[in-house]
Amino acid sequence: MSTRRAALQAAAAVATVAATLLGLLPGCTRSHDQGPAGSGAAPHAAILVRGGGPDPDSLDPQKARGFEAQSILRDLCEGLTTLDRNAAVAPGVASTWGVSTDGKIYVFKLRREARWSNGEPVVAADFVAGLQRLVDPATASGYAQYIDVIAGASDIVAGRKPPQALGVAAPDDSTVVVTLATPAPYLPTLLSHPLACPVHRPTLMAHPDGFARPGVMVSNGAFVLKEWVQGSYILTARNRNYWNDAATRLDGVKYLLIPDENAELTRYRGGELQVTFVVPRGQFDWIKANLAGQLHVSPQLTTYYYGFNLRRAPFQDKPKLRRALSLVIDREKLAQLVLRVGELPAYGWVPPGINNYSAQSFGYRGEPMAARVAEAQRLYREAGYSREKPLTFELRYNSGEVHTKLAVAIASMWKQALGADVRLTQVEFKSLLQDIDRGDVQMFRSSWVGDYNDAYTFAQYLKSDFGVNLPHYESAAYDALLRRAAAETDAARRRTLLEEAERLMLRDHPLIPLYFYVNKHLVKPEVVGWYDNVMNVVYSKDLALRAPAH
Repeated sequence: MSTRRAALQAAAAVATVAATLLGLLPGCTRSHDQGPAGSGAAPHAAILVRGGGPDPDSLDPQKARGFEAQSILRDLCEGLTTLDRNAAVAPGVASTWGVSTDGKIYVFKLRREARWSNGEPVVAADFVAGLQRLVDPATASGYAQYIDVIAGASDIVAGRKPPQALGVAAPDDSTVVVTLATPAPYLPTLLSHPLACPVHRPTLMAHPDGFARPGVMVSNGAFVLKEWVQGSYILTARNRNYWNDAATRLDGVKYLLIPDENAELTRYRGGELQVTFVVPRGQFDWIKANLAGQLHVSPQLTTYYYGFNLRRAPFQDKPKLRRALSLVIDREKLAQLVLRVGELPAYGWVPPGINNYSAQSFGYRGEPMAARVAEAQRLYREAGYSREKPLTFELRYNSGEVHTKLAVAIASMWKQALGADVRLTQVEFKSLLQDIDRGDVQMFRSSWVGDYNDAYTFAQYLKSDFGVNLPHYESAAYDALLRRAAAETDAARRRTLLEEAERLMLRDHPLIPLYFYVNKHLVKPEVVGWYDNVMNVVYSKDLALRAPAH
């Protein structure tokens, strides 16, 4: 398809969406971005078109697991707190909060003007219900342990106490009190995550298995869910009842669901979208030469890794074999020849840039590759494998250009250094998650995005009872260090405990960190207000579109 034809089709599509949204929004006859007064220009809706990556796994705030879903949810719902442009905690539905002298009781005061998308007030009991739902075993949320610092959470998740035992209370409609098991100075930032969003209780009661669907979902964010066409797009419309709607400058957001990086770039160049979800590495040099003014690259708190299924052969109870596979991966070569957009080779789990933390590393970082290969070959033989009797296993990963290139390159390294035979299997993202949940994998590709700017968000991921601990790593010593860190009020001692826990985990090799992400987006010149931060969180409510020239 020619670029001109694609652009014409895109313009027609956006016009259709605009007309739809104008019909959906009562009283919306003109957008905030209009032509000059008296120009006679036809009114148009300001619809931002963003890349959304692959289909979200869910838009249920308490169940959504993927970064793709959570990015959209940040537009649809709002927690007690949010993040500012620098990813620091900022007021959300709660305008103020305070903490007791022992650091265990937080009191959040809600805005009286906060409203659901149907106009009903957002009250403290809605937040209590959302947090109780998160830890309720009946919800089966993979993130249930995310708020394990709140009193009672762990016992509820384990089925020892009812959800009502959670340390959250609503003494009145405008006050939420959170009681912690141990001090957690990061709690306000933690509560900015979409999983801590409130729930509209009447809708949940009427639609317990499908309240997060278009036409059903009642939300409290700057936008409302209107359409979700699987494999195509998600459409949201401006929420006129949002407490800060006066600051919103868009009439809607359309997320194009494009899992392939190159296909997304093609559609961006054709004028179909204004912000990409990612940037394809294979065309990065061309992009730098031709679209430098639209390119945004910045550090991100995310680690890309290969996970072992520690509950089945061949990697169960085989830390030396897991170490051998990690040793022979030339991460610098991957960064230079495959990734090529500034990602950092990962020899540890927690990315650089985390507040009050020193990055930890495998002991073999910096050793010559020849020495690493020699050690790996020795460990490989000790595990009972050789070139005559090679290790054979499957690496399963989700579709995407970079995933395929990395898998091919790393499998080649394993073959050359050790003689291992690796079967590469590519599946869709949702299928990969389902395969991992069923335990139907031996090794898999994944990544972990920090949910807040504190090392505990990475440490907690590998805690034995954390619901999305995909490798199923279990270490009593590791869990004990995390419990001690969670109870520690001295920042320096807490940091020491978390660093010790990471070093212990790295010795066990439950996964193979490969690289630390950078944010990569292309942003059209007509998009106003774009910003970059380490959390890769950009709320659509902060953005606007320049009016077209007349």
